[in-house]
Amino acid sequence: MRKDTSDLKEQKDHGTAIFPCGLYEVKESCRWRGVRHHWHDEIEILYFAKGEFLLHVNMETFSIQEECFYFINPGELHSIEPRTRGKEFAVLFHPCILGFESCDRAQTGLMQLLLQGSMGFPRCLDSHSPVFDRVRREYMEILRTFHEDGYFQREDEQTVTEKFSSQLFIRAGLLGILGVLADSALLVRTEKEFDYRVELIKSSLEFIRRHYQEKLYVRDLACQVNMNEQYFCRFFKKALGKSPISYLNEYRIKQAMLLLQTTDMPVMDICLDCGFNNLGNFLREFKKNTGLTPLQYRKCHAEKKS
Repeated sequence: MRKDTSDLKEQKDHGTAIFPCGLYEVKESCRWRGVRHHWHDEIEILYFAKGEFLLHVNMETFSIQEECFYFINPGELHSIEPRTRGKEFAVLFHPCILGFESCDRAQTGLMQLLLQGSMGFPRCLDSHSPVFDRVRREYMEILRTFHEDGYFQREDEQTVTEKFSSQLFIRAGLLGILGVLADSALLVRTEKEFDYRVELIKSSLEFIRRHYQEKLYVRDLACQVNMNEQYFCRFFKKALGKSPISYLNEYRIKQAMLLLQTTDMPVMDICLDCGFNNLGNFLREFKKNTGLTPLQYRKCHAEKKS
């Protein structure tokens, strides 16, 4: 039986209530820390324009070293780790914005399958693909429309648009990409098979997020998915590329960074609140992850904010 993994589902809205489509972007000048594991109901088209990244999707890891597109279908667990500074864009949209009211062949033979989850996007489109340039042209038009007619929502770090003509252009661009992929037989039939490995990882990550403030051991994580410790460690590292303890400490540090940004709590209180029972260990882990001490990080963030 599938365990509840609702907290892994991204809770923020992508786009607006009327037009669920938004743009996220990373500039080369930005020191971006990546995106931790999550999933959502929207389709995500990632464009890696420059730089090196690791992309994790379900149980697979992809090393990105050149310009390419990757597609994330609804419900897929994924994360991004930057290896160098680079340029990356993500357009997220709910497939409902592409549907037609008329029951033509495009609607019944493609759009309905897309909405039902029985048709999906390919995983990757690299620069050697014969349709790469066509997809990139459509994608760049979508970016241009967002940049010219959209507005940036700082709380969600996304660009959205409420201009109705811009929404038409964006929808046309997405349909253009869909048309190119369909014309080249690159869309894939998907069967919603239950993958117990993905569900176990989702369950483990959810357990960490619910209990990171407590004293946790590998045996606690292994026990909640009914595995022995040794096998669980191998399984976890193969799936996420890091040990359970490394992931736990990184998650705790990210929570500490958030508290340093948004509160005036003393460092010792943040240390304890985030599940570290030893200040020295907390300081070592914090500097390993950020290159700064907690007080240096708080000062740096305050200066940037001001």
